[in-house]
Amino acid sequence: MADVIESTPDSSVRNENEPVKIKWYRSVFYNATILGLCSFAAPGLWGAMNSLGAGGSQSPYLVNTGNALTFCLMVISCWFTSSAVRYIGIKGALFVGTIGYAPYSAGLYLNNRYGVEWLVLVGAAFCGISAGIFWAAEAAIAIAYPDERNRGRMVAYWLTWTRIGQILGGAVNLGLNADRNKAGKVSYTVYIIFIALQASGTVIALFINRPAHVQRRSGKPVELTIFDSPWQEIKATTKTFFTKRFLFIVFWIGQGVYAEAVFFTYNALWFSVRARALGSFLSGIIAVICGNLLGLWLDQHQIALKTRSRRAFIVIMTLQGAWWLWLTINVTEYNRTQPLFDWSDPGFGRAFGVFVFLVCGFQLNYNFSYFIISQLSTNPQETIRLAALLRATESAWQAVSYGLNAVPIIAAVGGPYINFGLWAVSIVPAWLIIRTFGVDNTKTDIETPIEAQEEHHKVKGSDEKSSD
Repeated sequence: MADVIESTPDSSVRNENEPVKIKWYRSVFYNATILGLCSFAAPGLWGAMNSLGAGGSQSPYLVNTGNALTFCLMVISCWFTSSAVRYIGIKGALFVGTIGYAPYSAGLYLNNRYGVEWLVLVGAAFCGISAGIFWAAEAAIAIAYPDERNRGRMVAYWLTWTRIGQILGGAVNLGLNADRNKAGKVSYTVYIIFIALQASGTVIALFINRPAHVQRRSGKPVELTIFDSPWQEIKATTKTFFTKRFLFIVFWIGQGVYAEAVFFTYNALWFSVRARALGSFLSGIIAVICGNLLGLWLDQHQIALKTRSRRAFIVIMTLQGAWWLWLTINVTEYNRTQPLFDWSDPGFGRAFGVFVFLVCGFQLNYNFSYFIISQLSTNPQETIRLAALLRATESAWQAVSYGLNAVPIIAAVGGPYINFGLWAVSIVPAWLIIRTFGVDNTKTDIETPIEAQEEHHKVKGSDEKSSD
């Protein structure tokens, strides 16, 4: 059984100017890299296959059904993650979370090569059970491990690895299918490569540091602790979900993640095999650039927190609205004309460009969601709960999205219409939460080293009193 309390030993308040000696294998950057490699091997390559359009299959409907099953199970496993962390620790949760991705890819491989359908659904179930734990654990680590001063950049760096999986997958697939300018499924060789890489994620997860071992430049210890019993933790997580501050961002979370099934299905329906591969490759690169620029902006602490959060929200939502309008116009026309675009065809740029931008928007929403959670959280236990709730809510929306996109008419035109509507109804509730960031002095996103140590003493003292 893992230690219930994962925090650094008590230490005296050090001089603010005293340099902190950090071992490279205990640093935040090292842990962000290990977390990123896990994300690359697990959800990154999952996303790579889906960015090819329907997991690389010729028809999107079976794969969308499997993905809906995955996300339904992830809702449940995300919800129970904070309870699991009490017994196996955050490192154990990350390890367990990587196990189910390779069976998912194996199901796609057998379906692609031999037409086997049952393993697509069985693999999706395995993936859903473990991936929910992985999603919640990686989110908690990404939020809790970095210093407040560079959290935005570290989150963006970690998410870059997820997109590297998509970029690599797109590059491999583009090389194998560059001469295929017709509709169809991708080469099964792609799946063999992906299965091997995804299996490596379980080994990589063993190299993440426990919270007690992480060394920050500020000297502030990492607090990522679950004290309560499983039943108490489940009740606390459920209670947190029904708070105003979380309920008001549920539709905003939905408009961001519902999009994944929409634009991947769009890619599968209207593009040739090699155009789909190009989309996977190019959209990943653009998403990485935009995500890191957003992280850089969120870490500009010389600018007021209120200004950073509000401007980021306005820019993201304005761009999202423009892209959904573009896609809505496209699918309305394509449902009538039934085109198939290759990169040498007239009209390819108009059809292809919106796919690239929507993947970019998905990355921006993901990055910003972690910023929101970090602002909503008031203590380490709540960080784990909010991270689990964020991923559970994302999973629920994606289960609905992939489920509906298994219906042909929804896949063709209904998905973009629904997502456009979600974007519209999410703006006001989310804004009511965003506008509170940085308004008062009860929460700030930067701390001095002395303030950090004093806060650690307060938390430790309150925990000791509660245990008496």
